[in-house]
Amino acid sequence: MKRLVLLGGGHAHVRVLADLADRPLDGWEVHLVSPYRRQIYSGMLPGWIAGHYPIEDCAIALDRLAGRAGITSHETSAIALDMSTQAVHCANGTALPFDLLSIDTGPMPALDALPGAAQHALAVRPIERFIAAWPNLADRIGQASGRFELALLGGGAAGVELAFAIQHRACREGWRALHLTIVGTDALPLPGMPHATRLSVMALLAERGIAWHGGHRATGLDAHRLHLENAQALDFDACLVTTGAAAPGWPAASGLATDERGFIRVTPELQCPSHPQVFAAGDVAAYADPCPKSGVYAVRAGPALSRNLRAYCEGRPLTPWRPQPRALYLISSGNRHAWATRGGWSASGTWVWHWKDWIDRRFVRRYAASPPQRSS
Repeated sequence: MKRLVLLGGGHAHVRVLADLADRPLDGWEVHLVSPYRRQIYSGMLPGWIAGHYPIEDCAIALDRLAGRAGITSHETSAIALDMSTQAVHCANGTALPFDLLSIDTGPMPALDALPGAAQHALAVRPIERFIAAWPNLADRIGQASGRFELALLGGGAAGVELAFAIQHRACREGWRALHLTIVGTDALPLPGMPHATRLSVMALLAERGIAWHGGHRATGLDAHRLHLENAQALDFDACLVTTGAAAPGWPAASGLATDERGFIRVTPELQCPSHPQVFAAGDVAAYADPCPKSGVYAVRAGPALSRNLRAYCEGRPLTPWRPQPRALYLISSGNRHAWATRGGWSASGTWVWHWKDWIDRRFVRRYAASPPQRSS
């Protein structure tokens, strides 16, 4: 019996798990390694913060999906790969040998390049750690007797959505002490988005009383101060970090082909060129056709990854996957309003929020639903 190890519970692996539940692999045993029993769908996290969803509505039960497929789950994370023996070494001390390895562990928070961030800021990823820490932060904000300065480092979609969600929550909860500031390196928020959308977001930030501190690069953090290049430092009571993704160190250390940032290089078939028995997808992968580190592309890679893992196991040819050149982005503003962008097109309104809500709920429900009944 050969062994397939699925390392990580990211968006692409959710699709692999669901497909294996529908159609198991003959002659293969499958193991899932993930530090968490569930995957929190990142697109719904701001909605949870804002108070639109209970956390259970944002979660996909990985252990339940694996159980349906007859897959063995290991609630731990990888700390190393030994490619000479083809084994995953885990944080709980176990080593899992494999004949085929698929990696979808998601991104690490990019904190190493920012001195003091690990000690004095709260990263939004891993999401489970953020969820565990959020109630304490919310209590601090709610109980503050004076002005509470909350800084959000990162002017992309994640930082903007989080700021709007927290501001909406503050209005609901009566957190009058809260003052929000977003710090970004561009002059306007949402770099890469249509200019009209960026101006619209900027206007709404001002209307909601959320300060935008653009055009500045952070250089480090002290206990209550964010240092900026060529600008006066900002004082804060708490700081959230939503800046870009970083790669874990173990892929490069194992000898897997990686890019200059440490992400695993993959061919259009999602196969590592240095080790054909290793596949990767999601934010940990450096695709042959470069694309943003985004859940949109991780979800889209899922069917291709599932298809090629099965083809490899069955000795059939692999098929290439080409990421779409333009993706749809839906960005919420806290109070059931959102923007939609795709390439140079953009729109906004309550109808966009309901569209986003429908897409997000459908994605989670798809993997929470019972598998179809098979006739005996």
